[in-house]
Amino acid sequence: MTRKQSQQHDAQRKPSWRVRWKTMSRAVGMEIREHKSSFAVYVVLRMLVLAMAILQFFNGDYENVFLCILTLLLLLAPAFIQVQFRIELPSVLEVIVLVFVFSAEILGEISSFYEIFPFWDTVLHTMNGFLAAAIGFSLVDLLNRSDRVKFELSPLYLAIVSFCFSMTIGVIWEFFEFGMDQLFGFDMQKDAIVHSISSVMLDPTHTNHAIRINDITQVTVNGQDLGLGGYLDIGLIDTMEDLVVNFIGAVVFSVFGFLYVKNRGKKDSIISRFVPRRKSADRDYLRLVIDGGSRESHTNMRDTVIEQTFDCPDKLDA
Repeated sequence: MTRKQSQQHDAQRKPSWRVRWKTMSRAVGMEIREHKSSFAVYVVLRMLVLAMAILQFFNGDYENVFLCILTLLLLLAPAFIQVQFRIELPSVLEVIVLVFVFSAEILGEISSFYEIFPFWDTVLHTMNGFLAAAIGFSLVDLLNRSDRVKFELSPLYLAIVSFCFSMTIGVIWEFFEFGMDQLFGFDMQKDAIVHSISSVMLDPTHTNHAIRINDITQVTVNGQDLGLGGYLDIGLIDTMEDLVVNFIGAVVFSVFGFLYVKNRGKKDSIISRFVPRRKSADRDYLRLVIDGGSRESHTNMRDTVIEQTFDCPDKLDA
């Protein structure tokens, strides 16, 4: 193999993981700084998470430190997705995602907002239903408008797919909470106090008739009063409430998504602020970084050849 062929072979090889990491890091950095509003929110939230991580480290709570590190990675997710899949998230949607991550992990888990504010979990699950519906809608809408994919759905089917995608995400999350509770003894499916229950297991005739107990004010376990003032429901009510509010968020976005597609091009819609679109060439930062790196490498190689030529004048005669 000649030297020229060897150089061509090396050029055709895939870049190393270090080069790919550096390229992706530069592209993600450019993406984060693209919109001033989302960039400002990202910087503020990142500083708050870092401060919380330092505080938890000195408190010796290393589990929360790990949660802070996970939050920092999740805050990078919107920019990474935009770069990797070459889609443009509206700044409003990006800000909502960033605030959602911070509210769920830092405020909800570490600062115990789930316990301080009973509605906190409900609000986040409603937002999750809305955001998941937006993601599902956008994925199908991008395929719908692609020239390379023979795929076309009516506005109604787009709304149905959006709704089903959101509900699927909600159910999978409840599976995750149940698994963590069962395998690791967590309490992600929060308990509730109820004052009446119905169960066929209380039927002495075993004929599948539900026996109801009302006005429960005291529950004793192994001879010890729990002091809860009622019966302890282990997560069922919390799970169903989460799915109900997820349902509401999914329905709301699906309806707006249907109207958006139905009237696309006729007038500007507020829902367009939540619908991702394909990146234009001037905002495809991954391609810009790769092309810039290629031009830089080509320039460096050319300069090296020129320097070697002038260092060895006899090559000019050749």
